[in-house]
Amino acid sequence: MKQLIFTLGFILILSTISAQNNYHRTLKLMGSKFSIAVVCNDSAEAEKFISLAVAEIQRIEKIISSWDSDSETQKINQNAGIKPVKVSNELFNLIQRSLYLSQITDGAFDITIGSMNKVWTFDGSMTSMPSETKIKDAVSLVNYENIRLNEAESTVFLTEKGMKLTFGALGKGYAADKAKDLLINEGASGGIINASGDMNTWGKQADGSDWTVAITNPWNKEHAYGTFNISGEAVVTSGDYEKQVEFNGKKFSHIIDPKTGYPAQGITSVTVFSPKAELADALATAIFIMGIEIGIDRINQIPETECIIIDNSGKVHTSNNIKINTQ
Repeated sequence: MKQLIFTLGFILILSTISAQNNYHRTLKLMGSKFSIAVVCNDSAEAEKFISLAVAEIQRIEKIISSWDSDSETQKINQNAGIKPVKVSNELFNLIQRSLYLSQITDGAFDITIGSMNKVWTFDGSMTSMPSETKIKDAVSLVNYENIRLNEAESTVFLTEKGMKLTFGALGKGYAADKAKDLLINEGASGGIINASGDMNTWGKQADGSDWTVAITNPWNKEHAYGTFNISGEAVVTSGDYEKQVEFNGKKFSHIIDPKTGYPAQGITSVTVFSPKAELADALATAIFIMGIEIGIDRINQIPETECIIIDNSGKVHTSNNIKINTQ
């Protein structure tokens, strides 16, 4: 049973830092804010571990980036509707797992949603609502069932020209997992990788306590909605407040429904706990699309995975094994 105590805090990672043994660095990776904390004997050892984590995250970005023309993922996109592309086992396996996630979420999670990036932009460049025709044309290219995998040849083929893979709803979680695994193998006894809200933890803090993290308050991002202690698991929070545009007084979030091409409505924040940040990342996005009732039902069927949903009215909904105490 996971217990969440509702409080107000001022930071998103609330940890009792010991200057002697806990070391932390924040930097920009994969276009997002990453925070890496490790428990070490001294600053030199910490620098070694953090540098290894950074290099691993940069390595992953070069594989899964849909913007880098030299990445494996972009080569798949460039050959959509033309020919299969041979890829590394790592990328092949990631795509294979992504297809499984699409299946268990009834297509709410779909890595072929990349074509929507030309329709909806959340960098301040949008000046008007996209047309129904433009949305419909982009949706026609979104379908995870049109990914063809050849395991024997380790190739990936997108059957329709214009299809585009994107790992925006999975990549940071995957990077957090890989960085964590690497540091554990290198001997780091404890730490936390926070990939802009996609967190994975292991071990304890220097003082022996668990890592304390917080859910962002959707209506005041300077404060926490609630805090909880974790160790050895991942937690991902996604919110419709992260990126959005507004037209005619109505706000639209960056979380797009693959079936309709329009932003999801009705949910403000989703937090998912799971052994892997990759899984939690994908499910947090999918729940926005599936909705509260179906999303919670699906989470309740996945072992070692729980969720907390905050709807647009501020009401909290949880999966079966979440216990909430307000104070």
